[in-house]
Amino acid sequence: MKNRRENFLISGIVLIISGAIFTLAVNIVMGAIAGLSGILCFLIGMSTPTDMRMSPEAVAAWQPSMERLPDAGRFMYRVDVTLDEPKRSTILCGPCGNLETVDGPKPEEYTCPECNRLLWSNEEE
Repeated sequence: MKNRRENFLISGIVLIISGAIFTLAVNIVMGAIAGLSGILCFLIGMSTPTDMRMSPEAVAAWQPSMERLPDAGRFMYRVDVTLDEPKRSTILCGPCGNLETVDGPKPEEYTCPECNRLLWSNEEE
């Protein structure tokens, strides 16, 4: 019963599409039954509350996984910035996999403290 809403929505879409195909290819009655069943499943799915909600504490404590990013010809990095206050930025260095949290928005310049690589520099010219 954990993903009941999502199962009803997916089933409804599949049945609606199947009903349209059955109407054109097989039998109008069979297609109508599948289509109406799909509409019913979709409506049940839309009216069922979702179980996929996170608490505000879980959202505030979220951090990306610490993993090395692939080498795509140059080193990569990932920056995630929170939208809500207090603003925090998490920076993942691709070459070494170091994850660091910085208070405030994305810094103008950042060097990884583990591998001493300059990840970016926003110089205004």
